[in-house]
Amino acid sequence: MTAPVGTLLASRYRLDARIGTGGMSTVFRAFDTVLERQVAVKLMHRDIAGDSDQLERFRREARAVARLNHPHIVGVIDAGEEGDPNRPQDGWAPFIVFEYVEGETLKDRIRRLGRLPVDEAVAYAIEIARALGVAHDRGIVHRDVKPQNVLIDEEGTAKVTDFGIARTLEEEGLTADGRVLGTTDYVSPEQAVGNPVTGQSDLYSLGVVLFEMLTGDVPFKGPNQIAVAMKHVRDDLPDVAVRRPEISAALGAVVDRATTKDLDRRYADDVTLISDLEDVLAIEAARSGHSTGEATTVLRTLPGRARRRLPLRLRTSVAVLAAITLGGAIVAGGLIALAADRTERGTSQEAVAPQPAGLDEVSLTQGGATDYDPIGGDGESPNDAPRVVDDDPNTFWDTETYEDFDSQKDGVGIYVDAAPGVEAVRMEILSNTTGWSGRILAAREGPPEEIDDPAWVELARIDGAQEAQQVDLATSGRAFSYYLVWIESFPEGASSVEIAEVVLLKRAGQDAGARSAPKRSTASATRRSQRAG
Repeated sequence: MTAPVGTLLASRYRLDARIGTGGMSTVFRAFDTVLERQVAVKLMHRDIAGDSDQLERFRREARAVARLNHPHIVGVIDAGEEGDPNRPQDGWAPFIVFEYVEGETLKDRIRRLGRLPVDEAVAYAIEIARALGVAHDRGIVHRDVKPQNVLIDEEGTAKVTDFGIARTLEEEGLTADGRVLGTTDYVSPEQAVGNPVTGQSDLYSLGVVLFEMLTGDVPFKGPNQIAVAMKHVRDDLPDVAVRRPEISAALGAVVDRATTKDLDRRYADDVTLISDLEDVLAIEAARSGHSTGEATTVLRTLPGRARRRLPLRLRTSVAVLAAITLGGAIVAGGLIALAADRTERGTSQEAVAPQPAGLDEVSLTQGGATDYDPIGGDGESPNDAPRVVDDDPNTFWDTETYEDFDSQKDGVGIYVDAAPGVEAVRMEILSNTTGWSGRILAAREGPPEEIDDPAWVELARIDGAQEAQQVDLATSGRAFSYYLVWIESFPEGASSVEIAEVVLLKRAGQDAGARSAPKRSTASATRRSQRAG
């Protein structure tokens, strides 16, 4: 039983209308008669208020959210108990008072519109991630991230609510390891099997929410919740780019990384995910030439960060996003795309770095990269190898995961195919992992199957690789068909190495030598074709 509409709680909050109900509580739109404002009141069902576990979970929610103050979190205003707790039979029940959000849930919005505009979906994901970041910084894991628990207000702002099964990372008991809680459409693999749950679990669920915003549906269906949960444990998510072909490869890569089952590859924290989502939002806004109101609001809040150093050919393009609201319409007020029509980090114009004097880029085919694993022989992320030549710094190839790489292998690598041959005098490597060491090798034919084959010629060494590494190659006038990045040592504490781009440069005017290939396009469809899984 719940209190009827018209009830005055704590001599202050008048229940005006029932707006939602669940297994533990009912939510009312209410009126605060003291401050004369609308509020939302979550009232625990009286017939379960005597259950000590349920009562503690309810109180935990109040404590958890009361610690959080953020524009994208529905805030707690008050909490109390109605009646005499010693006489629950007389109608005693605890309640929590929240700010009232006029609008709809994100789930309702998806049901109403189907697939959301791409930039709008990314904007909501950024706002949700920011909210989760605040909670995670305070050691609170939401554990039930889903569109039903995201409210969209009249201004188009997302607000996360319902921390009803949240817990701090130090707490045990009600939601201790081994007990599965949460909605299985969005549940992380580790939560589904009762393993320890951290902020990464919330990020997985957010990745599924982003998938649903982009495609209009959840990734998995099944005859019951257990069947769906097991699909999150065992099956890869469907390729979001297949269901929404117009998205950029960068956005597809974010969804993939957020929802990977491998915790070493999944986003480790909210900061990194938010950074990638902010970059993607700028890319999507630039590609479409306009933004929805929701996306424009988020664009205005993007930090003026210095962009990461990119290979020189990627620094020859800058896009200036100056979307402004004019009479309710969105005007792209400064969308300037130079050279490759790419968007870099940030929203302010920056100087364009010139191409190195006297050097031209070697044209490589879009599939012209292959993993190289002659020692282990079982491959190093072979499907991802083409990502290092896809002209997209947001995608990457990575090695397999090693607990102690130096004691397991002498090296692993990836090579680019420049057949029938070219004299490259410089290589530029964009790496998401810094501090690794190794060598640059080249071969005229093959490539040789063994790393100690004398057909491999050493051209340079790399010690403590930087994010954007330029390496001069000692080719001595010789043309080679294969150029290998051979990684011999991981940085301390790293279990893999990620490489985003490999670029070869030759002297200007040098005969191509390498087979003629069209300049790699930055069109989204071309980039997506290189993204495997």
